[in-house]
Amino acid sequence: MLRGRAVTLRPATVADVPVLAAIRAEPEVRRWWRGGDDLADSVRADLADDDLHVYVIEHDGRVIGAIQWYAESDPDYRHASLDVFLAPAERGAGLGGDAIRTLARHLIDEYGHHRFTIDPAAANSAAIRAYAKVGFRPVGVLRRYERGADGRWHDALLMDLLADDLTG
Repeated sequence: MLRGRAVTLRPATVADVPVLAAIRAEPEVRRWWRGGDDLADSVRADLADDDLHVYVIEHDGRVIGAIQWYAESDPDYRHASLDVFLAPAERGAGLGGDAIRTLARHLIDEYGHHRFTIDPAAANSAAIRAYAKVGFRPVGVLRRYERGADGRWHDALLMDLLADDLTG
């Protein structure tokens, strides 16, 4: 269990699949997060991935989203990449930032990570603003990075955060 100011992070389990799939099915989340027709199967696949570490985000005893990370294993390029989603009703209260800060501090203290990356869709201005509040900085646009539900390729913004730049 990792405790932030307002959120708690704990490793996700199979018991969390229904609530995480329901959050990912919300149109505001589904727009930005990939997943096939069976979102429960997508969440289960994430949990089964040995290289991916998935935590549920809890606030006031309720699961409100998830945050996950994976590490670049080459020691010369070592860093952790993060992804996060929150239930739309929970956005705007700083809970996502609290979750990112909590996980980043854990990865700094326990694993010695010094650098983090995140790659929101370039059109996801709310996420980009939220990540900037934590200390992430734009690195550059990843052109035609991800195929959307519309079948077209969309840009993403690569952002990074150095441990010294973590705010809050």
